[in-house]
Amino acid sequence: MGKQVWKPGNMLYPLPAVLVSVADRGGNTNLFTVAWTGTICSDPPMVSVSVRPERYSYHMIEETGEFVINLTTEALAYATDYCGVKSGRDIDKWQEMNLTPVSGVHVKAPMVEESPVNLECRVTQKIELGTHHMFLAKVLAVHADERYMDQNGRFHLNDAKPLVYSHGRYHSVGKEIGKFGYSVQKRKK
Repeated sequence: MGKQVWKPGNMLYPLPAVLVSVADRGGNTNLFTVAWTGTICSDPPMVSVSVRPERYSYHMIEETGEFVINLTTEALAYATDYCGVKSGRDIDKWQEMNLTPVSGVHVKAPMVEESPVNLECRVTQKIELGTHHMFLAKVLAVHADERYMDQNGRFHLNDAKPLVYSHGRYHSVGKEIGKFGYSVQKRKK
């Protein structure tokens, strides 16, 4: 059996399915789902989100240069999908999904209290790529839910059952099969 050759497309999966929260200068807020997001640099810590300009939240990011990336979980799967298919032009997604907006430290955009990790971000650059524009942003602060900390202060994100998106479907993260560097780690005798 061979492999089929398809036309160019985006098949880089799975991706984190995150809720991005935003606010405009007038104090209006919104929440929308983004799967086209990722880490782009570790020092300084930077991330990216790619957003269609016609999305309701796009102008808020452009206006303030701020947003919050809120990681999602199995418990947030329904809200994650809903916030991706419904527009903030028409409804208050915070209220509809019973999500709690909380203040961060550095940006006006609210964080999702129910999220295990929130990244406060400030845009450093916008790149217009075609259907999507990519916002590159510095991470100003990371908020980690203490429910997932052990007695030694170590954070266990997998206990929150993170959500990923793969080719039109949501999945929870599976079992651990190794840690970074395990392939070259010396074996104990």
